[in-house]
Amino acid sequence: MSVQVTVCMLRPLEVPFRYLFGPGPSNVPPRVLAAGGRGIIGHLHPEMYEIMNDIKKGIQYAFQTQNNMTIAMSGSGHAAMECAVFNTVEPGESVLVAVNGIWGERVAEIAERMGANVHIMVKAPGGVFSNGEIEKALAKHKPVLFFLTHGESSAGLAHPVDGIGDLCRKHNTLFLVDTVASLGASPIFMDQQNIDILYTGSQKALNAPPGTAPISFNERACQKMFNRKTKPVSYLFDMAHLSNYWGNDGQPARLYHHTGPVSGFFSLRESLAILAEKGLEESWRHHREVAGYLWKGLEDMGLKLFIQNKDLRLPSVTTIAIPEGYNWREMLQYIMKHHNMEMTGGLGPSTGGTMRVGLMGYNCQKTNADMALASLADALKNCKKSKA
Repeated sequence: MSVQVTVCMLRPLEVPFRYLFGPGPSNVPPRVLAAGGRGIIGHLHPEMYEIMNDIKKGIQYAFQTQNNMTIAMSGSGHAAMECAVFNTVEPGESVLVAVNGIWGERVAEIAERMGANVHIMVKAPGGVFSNGEIEKALAKHKPVLFFLTHGESSAGLAHPVDGIGDLCRKHNTLFLVDTVASLGASPIFMDQQNIDILYTGSQKALNAPPGTAPISFNERACQKMFNRKTKPVSYLFDMAHLSNYWGNDGQPARLYHHTGPVSGFFSLRESLAILAEKGLEESWRHHREVAGYLWKGLEDMGLKLFIQNKDLRLPSVTTIAIPEGYNWREMLQYIMKHHNMEMTGGLGPSTGGTMRVGLMGYNCQKTNADMALASLADALKNCKKSKA
């Protein structure tokens, strides 16, 4: 043999324990880990279909929707992001994207790559778009799709959503909303707020491992999606096939499309069950309470929060303005080395402007907030401060 076994592959797998207090993934509760560790069954077995049906019901509750076209993508939140754009937009059609952080940037690039005519509304990280600004842009660009991030984790912003769905209907535009960082932590009502397409990821407040991404399309979105002139650019993300795989197309048989992440679906179902047992309103209240406790502790320490308006702060991911004179990378490295704790810097447009602390789902506890505050205080004390 020309390629020999390397020594690393003869060593047992080692995975360190870390406090994941960044913007995700978060630490997973033992119950969800145990669910993911169950024995594999076939992805087309009747028992698997039943689990998928349960997942659909759990997503409908979490999203507050009665949409039949509700599934979980096999992939991260980006899979749902691409699925939404690829299925509802055809080459040459107009798309409007609100960019106030990295996720708007990503959607704009995805739409551009598949040939859409992309228009962007831009604000600095943490900026909020008024409904008046949105309606003006809708009238000007006449998009088939408008994208907004509800939980902009790169800035720590929970963007207001009320009224935007009504404006999109007025202008015959589909309203696409990203709740990857906010679902389960901040209120969202898909049907009530007239959101046409909503998606999230498994690894944040939902507390499952990364790798599955709930998404839902209402009737308006389905009308556009299933009356295309061209096929979606992705076969894997084609909802004509996925709707059958999830038993949503009314056909008597579910046909093979791809092999879904069986263990990932076990974990996702368990995380949705935990959310259902706790109740959405209690989950929202609890995240807000712990976030408020963290915010007060940060301010008492003399740190400045990046989002000044409390009502606009994302409860799951708190952004801190980098303290004057400190190197944020050095602080985060110190916290990892001495406290075995992950916090992160900004992302995309917010890079160099913020540090991010995430306490969501299983990690959303005041004792964890105390640990995070203590590690930050230690870093402020021991990291070198520049003379400038």
